[in-house]
Amino acid sequence: MNVLFVFGTRPEVIKLAPVIHIFNKSKYFNVKVCSTGQHREMLKYMTEFFDIKSDYELDIMVKRQSLFYLTEIILEKIKDVIERSMPDIIFVQGDTTTAFTTALAGFYSKIPVAHIEAGLRSYKKFSPYPEEINRVLISRLADLHFAPTEKARENLNKEGIKNNVYVVGNTVVDALLMSLEIIYKRDVFRREMEKKFYFLKNSSRIVLVTAHRRESFGKPLENICLAVKELAEKFEDIGFVYPVHLNPNVRYTVESILKGYKNIHLIDPLDYPSMVWLLKKSFLVMTDSGGIQEEAPTFKKPVVVLRDVTERIEGLEAGCSVLAGTDKDSIVKKVEKLLLDEDLYNSMTLATNPYGDGKASLRVLDLTKDFLL
Repeated sequence: MNVLFVFGTRPEVIKLAPVIHIFNKSKYFNVKVCSTGQHREMLKYMTEFFDIKSDYELDIMVKRQSLFYLTEIILEKIKDVIERSMPDIIFVQGDTTTAFTTALAGFYSKIPVAHIEAGLRSYKKFSPYPEEINRVLISRLADLHFAPTEKARENLNKEGIKNNVYVVGNTVVDALLMSLEIIYKRDVFRREMEKKFYFLKNSSRIVLVTAHRRESFGKPLENICLAVKELAEKFEDIGFVYPVHLNPNVRYTVESILKGYKNIHLIDPLDYPSMVWLLKKSFLVMTDSGGIQEEAPTFKKPVVVLRDVTERIEGLEAGCSVLAGTDKDSIVKKVEKLLLDEDLYNSMTLATNPYGDGKASLRVLDLTKDFLL
């Protein structure tokens, strides 16, 4: 049976990598991989790291690409890929424009679509934007739904989507464990990381900061940066490391507020192995990233969520993350408490990762065989 995997951004590669590898090992499937290049500069290293070969490269990225452009160009080009690869099923992951548009193309072509990480919901139309609507629409188009958690399945059921819905865990945990295995097989890696992050050697603790989501642009991101600034002034022995996204809407705001502080380290976006290493070394994480909310609990790192709402409420319920919003005072209060309250910190590190056990990819393989055979 022919299987087509489509991705366009770094998170999609990360979460699909273990699935692609396990399908490649199966005698039942002939695997084809398509990269739309939605985030071209972030994809090349990731595919090389995970040893994934793309059969089709759409290379659609342009400067300041709009959602209108992305939707149109991906839909137009993916049609040719589907006609050439003749898949029996198409896999998409998450809630990107690549995932939504590919699912729509699969529907137009009357080919079953499998959705990895199905059922996430914030129930806020523009938060996250455009991801919330993308994921809702994909759920209506997909034929096979791989939910990461029971809550995600419940969300789908509430919307009347009950057939072929399976809780498998999140493949991000599979990818994280796979990455560690790759990293520790490379003897030079730790030395490279120590050299790259030499500036942290005098920091008693490390706080990892990531904030770049579209809905954070403007005042929310300003508030996040002002909170980091206040925390850095209060805790001079702590190193705040902020890999700053290349988007000028992010970079200008971040640099105008945070540049010049000796314990705030503004660095370029990190490749995935470096982010895994830094996450493992960190004391806690401040983030608006959905992926990091899922990854950090594997390393027992408390997460302060820099969003007003999060669709990943399992982390909040399990006690491994807290919702701070984008109000400066709220962020400072939540982070400061974790830095000072040892009992609270320890209670969050003891929480079990609710997002997966590292076996999601195997479940996806077995359920796909059952669906197609």
